[in-house]
Amino acid sequence: MVRINKVHVALLAGAGLLMLSTATAVTIPKGAIAVRPFYVDKFLGKWYEIARMDYKYEHNLSNVTATYSLRKDGAIKVDNRGYDYTKNKWKESIGKAKFVREGDLGRLKVSFFGPFYAGYNVIAIDREYKYALIAGNNLQYLWILSRDTNIPEQVKDNYLLKAQELGYDIDALVWCEHDLEA
Repeated sequence: MVRINKVHVALLAGAGLLMLSTATAVTIPKGAIAVRPFYVDKFLGKWYEIARMDYKYEHNLSNVTATYSLRKDGAIKVDNRGYDYTKNKWKESIGKAKFVREGDLGRLKVSFFGPFYAGYNVIAIDREYKYALIAGNNLQYLWILSRDTNIPEQVKDNYLLKAQELGYDIDALVWCEHDLEA
């Protein structure tokens, strides 16, 4: 017969909490600096994904957009849509984002799965909020966004240089096509 005492329960609970906090760590890549001042009102609305580091939730997607809107609880609703060209159908994910620290710093955390958050760091944005460079927790996640389906070459080159200086493998970027309407 196995006897479980309070110490064992406490150790197991502590280990579980440690694993959960590690899995939901919200960080920013070394050397990256989030935009300040960051104006969330100007950031809200529809963005087109121009390029990304590919990962399993966006694999095989084109025509990707992200639409941000304020929720009643003060968080930001995140509505990501993309066309899965291998399955010939649209895919949508609804999540939420919250500020990591102050509301004027472009460091957010985003969740699509309950209590699990990941870093969403706005590290470059133009004055008109037409183009943005977003870094995730680490060098595995990067997005170039635009209010239109394309981006000026000068902005693209500046963002690529910034990403490369931080250590991103810009040759691994997936360039998103925008040739369909949802």
